[in-house]
Amino acid sequence: MLKTLSIWNFALIEHVQIDFNKGLNILTGETGAGKSILLGALGMVIGRRTNIDVIRSNCEYMRVEAVFTLDNDVVKNFLTEYNILVEDDILIITRQINTNGKNSVQINNCHTTMAILRQLGELLVDIHGQHANQALLKPLKQLSLIDTYGDNKILEQKQKYLKEYYQWLQLKQKLADNKINTQEMAQRLDMLKWQINEIENAKLTLGEDEKLESEIKILANAEKISLLTQDAYNLLYEGENGKFSVLSSLSQVRKDLENLSQYDENMAKVHQILDEAYFQIQDSADEIRNYGESIDYSPQKLDMMQSRMNDIDKLRKKYGDTIEDILNYLTKAKDELTYIENYDDNIAKLEQELSLLSEKVHQEAVALHEIRYESAKALECAIMNELTSLSMADAKLVINLNMNDNFTENGADEVEILFSANLGEDLKSLQKIVSGGELSRIALALKTITAQKDDIDLMVFDEVDTGVGGKTAQMMAEKIARISLYRQVICITHLPQIAAMADAHFYIKKETKDNKTFTIIDELDYDAKIAEIARMSSGINFTQASLDNAQEMLANAKKRKEALIFF
Repeated sequence: MLKTLSIWNFALIEHVQIDFNKGLNILTGETGAGKSILLGALGMVIGRRTNIDVIRSNCEYMRVEAVFTLDNDVVKNFLTEYNILVEDDILIITRQINTNGKNSVQINNCHTTMAILRQLGELLVDIHGQHANQALLKPLKQLSLIDTYGDNKILEQKQKYLKEYYQWLQLKQKLADNKINTQEMAQRLDMLKWQINEIENAKLTLGEDEKLESEIKILANAEKISLLTQDAYNLLYEGENGKFSVLSSLSQVRKDLENLSQYDENMAKVHQILDEAYFQIQDSADEIRNYGESIDYSPQKLDMMQSRMNDIDKLRKKYGDTIEDILNYLTKAKDELTYIENYDDNIAKLEQELSLLSEKVHQEAVALHEIRYESAKALECAIMNELTSLSMADAKLVINLNMNDNFTENGADEVEILFSANLGEDLKSLQKIVSGGELSRIALALKTITAQKDDIDLMVFDEVDTGVGGKTAQMMAEKIARISLYRQVICITHLPQIAAMADAHFYIKKETKDNKTFTIIDELDYDAKIAEIARMSSGINFTQASLDNAQEMLANAKKRKEALIFF
């Protein structure tokens, strides 16, 4: 349940903290006092879209903090999934928006994303208002209500259906992608044959390009290589410009060290190192000479190599950066050519597979429809019972559920709710004939029915009593009070009958101070409740009779609530 809601700099609210109670929390106040502002702040802290324009004037930010007590395994499991620690079953959500649009979200002091906050908000709070009433007129919402009202069999069957449906959808797309018109197919066939022929005629081998590049580099620089090798060999073996060669000088050093080691054994090790160096340099000199002599420069050979490399480069520009890429392209081209040459057989095979899969999807859709039909009729009966208790005994509501030939993620069902408010009137589509008051009562009936089936601990009613009065208002009050027996409820209302049922009653008003307007929220004690209910019943200038009537309403509400507990 929502324990505390703290708000800073939100619209007309500078700072308020509201401590909510279990059961039914009622919010009342004059029009424009800020009741919708409070729900806007609650929506903000559970991840709903909020405009920076509602930041209080001359403030840099707005912030909302909500403290929940948790007794809901679904919410706890969700938080565990995202590594958010919960201690003592307390959940604290804080969201701050700055004037520059920067969003900051913390859940139990862990910074998190708006996406996670929105998912969490859907598990914590169900806000139901006039917009939600209008959503009832949409077929998808109506189908969702049928699925929600049904037991787990609908969910299980829907998963079976979706497994076949997604396979069918994928195969259907594959078939569409593979269908080529005759002209395109002929053009593609010619292109593939030409490309395959071009690559195969090149007779490429793996690594050939790298080997050619290396050999071309050597042949193109053969003259430089010859001069460099000769120079290096001469310096090592023959010397230059009257100087001794490296090897002859090193030979003399070896002799000197050999003699020196006769006088000092420590120089024997140095002599050994120089010996090894001498023979290694000698071997290197021979290798340099042999390498220089091995270069067989031939302009014709170089031209052939460069011509071959040019041919490979042309192929690389068309089919891939390396010969391996080109050969992979060749393999794919051959596979595609084979497919096109067998186009009719392949399409026929895909169509046969699609036909078989369509039958499976249809079978699962029929099974889903049958379970939904049972749920729809049970929901229809439950709604009728609730409408009777909301002073609509003459109303009739029918849920029509029919299958069509179109597969969607929701099956192949079309739903339409037909409604008649009075005896003798024909049933017509709900969205064409229902009034605001009738829709409010139907919506409340649905909430009363489904509230016991969902796992959401807090239900918010935002002026769902629109267009309702008299006896119906009393019946609606009892419905909302009944929901509050097993859910925490926050309700904004204009009806004294509903307000009288409150476990906690909050009054919202505006005050002006120093040319600034503030929204103030106070929890009412018993005497203040009487005065507020009298005002709601009679207006500002209420009388003692109004106060007595309000006191009687509270007393009767208490009795009715006690009766509901044992109902």
